Amino acid sequence: MAGRRFAPKEIQPESFAFSSENEAWAREQIAKYPEGRQASAIISLMWRAQKQAGGWLPQKAIEAIADMLGMAHIRAVEVATFYTMFNLEPVGKHFVQLCGTTPCRLRGAEDLRKMLQERIGDERHVNEDGISWLEVECLGACCNAPMVQVNDDYFEDLTPETLEKLLDDLAAGREVKPGPQNGRHASEPHDAVKTLLEPSLYDGSQLGTWRKRFEEGAVQKISASSPDKPQS
Repeated sequence: MAGRRFAPKEIQPESFAFSSENEAWAREQIAKYPEGRQASAIISLMWRAQKQAGGWLPQKAIEAIADMLGMAHIRAVEVATFYTMFNLEPVGKHFVQLCGTTPCRLRGAEDLRKMLQERIGDERHVNEDGISWLEVECLGACCNAPMVQVNDDYFEDLTPETLEKLLDDLAAGREVKPGPQNGRHASEPHDAVKTLLEPSLYDGSQLGTWRKRFEEGAVQKISASSPDKPQS
């Protein structure tokens, strides 16, 4: 994994303060924790600060949050640099995170990577359409590999062609539909369905039958363990 470093000083803002709305929200989060445990709110506050800052977390925002929580600045920096969900430098309006872990790579992530390189440029570069990209570790959608995350949404079952169309639509401001991009619903088998074909498995007709089997089994067990009645 690449080193986690702050953006250069020349692009860092000189200060950071939550908006009045976010300030009130932050105080509500802090109040959820008992006295002395306010630092537990740090991740949620950093996430909110990143949203306010346009998708990245400036150094001054980290320091402001540390002051709000009564933490040493270095402790807050440790959190920000550990979690890759926090972007330490500016990203595009549309931030594409390409999953490059084994399942996605086996299903074509390398081809998606080449397309992103050609279309957008190097990782972390923001192009004229306001799009940037970065290869990341597993995003947890292995059944729908290969996939990308754009801002807060997943786009799955991609090919270079469908990913390029997605970028075209984002650049043009057209509406896009998250989820699988090959027509399937959720994570069912990609080809013909070969499992759960028996209707009784899901139509409710077996509802309660497990209880009947359990009760019958219990009766049989009791009968088998009971001593024979004495002969008269």
